Amino acid sequence: MQAIAVRKGEEQPRLVELPKPEVEPGEALVRTLRVGVDGTDHEVLSGGHGGFPEGEEQLVLGHEAVGVVESAPTESSLSRGDVVVPTVRRPPEGVTNDYFERKEPDMAPPGQYVERGIDGGHGFMAEYFTSPVEYLVPIPDNLAEIGFLVEPISITEKALELAYASRSSFDWTPTRALVLGNGSLGLLTLAMLDGYEEVYCLGRRDRPDPSIDIIEKLGATYIDSRETPVSEIPHAYEPMDLVYEATGYAKHAFESIEALAPNGVAALLGVPARGWRFEVAGSDLHREFVLNNKALVGSVNSGHEHFEAAIDTLSALDESFLDALVTGVYDLDSFGTAFETDDRTIKTAIEFHSL
Repeated sequence: MQAIAVRKGEEQPRLVELPKPEVEPGEALVRTLRVGVDGTDHEVLSGGHGGFPEGEEQLVLGHEAVGVVESAPTESSLSRGDVVVPTVRRPPEGVTNDYFERKEPDMAPPGQYVERGIDGGHGFMAEYFTSPVEYLVPIPDNLAEIGFLVEPISITEKALELAYASRSSFDWTPTRALVLGNGSLGLLTLAMLDGYEEVYCLGRRDRPDPSIDIIEKLGATYIDSRETPVSEIPHAYEPMDLVYEATGYAKHAFESIEALAPNGVAALLGVPARGWRFEVAGSDLHREFVLNNKALVGSVNSGHEHFEAAIDTLSALDESFLDALVTGVYDLDSFGTAFETDDRTIKTAIEFHSL
C-alpha cells in the first residue's frame, strides 16, 4: 500500500510503499478516506516537534483522519462499512499506565504515551491503518468527507472545557472572546464561539485574504497584530473574558494576561520552540492574576468524549463556512500540494480512497 512518510534527516514528505498492516486481536482494519494537514505536521517535518518510532528510520505522517471500517472484531460495536475517526494517543508499546486505564490519555505527561503521526507512532497517512477499536470513534456517514476536521475541533472542545472548569466556582458569563491565530484551528474555534456577543481574531495577514473574509463572515472582528499588539487590545477594543491562543508565539501567553478582563481566562494551545528568552514585568503579571482573579490554562490533545462533542459541533457548522475553510483536497498523485503554504491556503487534506 502507499503511504506518506518523512525520513530521518529529511524535511519533505515522501510517497512510500509499505505492506498492508496486519490486524492484531482487538483491532479493526480501516480503509483511509482523508487525512488533514495542519501546523503540527509541518513542525514534525521540520524536526521541531515529535519523534520517530523507536528503531525506525521513517515516520508515517498524519493524525487528522477519517476512514471506513474494513473489518472489526466480532465482539466489538463496530461493523464493516462504519465511518470512524481515530484518536491520536496510544500507550507506549508493551506497557500501560494509569492515564490509559482511566481512559484519560490526553492528560498523560510526555513519556507516557505515543502520538500517532507525531511522536513515536506511525500515523494515518496510508491507504489502510489498524487500531484497537476503543480508539475509533464512529461518525455519521454524511460527515465522511469532512470527518478529518473532528480531531482539530476536539482539541478546542477540550480547551474550552478546561477554561470553563477554571471559572466554575462562581457565576461566569463570558460575552467577549479573542482568538489568537487565524489558521484553520483559530477559524474553527471562532465558528464555535457563536454564542458570544463580541468575538475577535488576531492575525498577521494583509487584505485581501481568505481567512479575513471568513472571520468577518462569522461576524467577528479582525485585528492585525502588527497594528495592535495583544497587550494593547484592552485599550483599542475591550478587555476579553476569554482568550484562546493558537499561535505558539511565546510572548502571547504573557500578553494574554493583560488582555483579559477581571475573572477572565486564557487557554494556551500553541507549542513554542524551546530556548527563547525575553523579559516580562513579572510582578505586574502576578498582581493581575491575584487582584483580578485571572487564570491561564494549558491544553494539549483530547479525549474520546471531546471527539464525540466535536462530531456534534461539526454537524452544526454552516456548510458555506466549511467550503471556505477547506481550500484543497488532493489525491496521492499531487499530495505534495497539500503541504504547500501560501496566502490562499487555509486547510488542506489528502484523499486516499473515496467513500
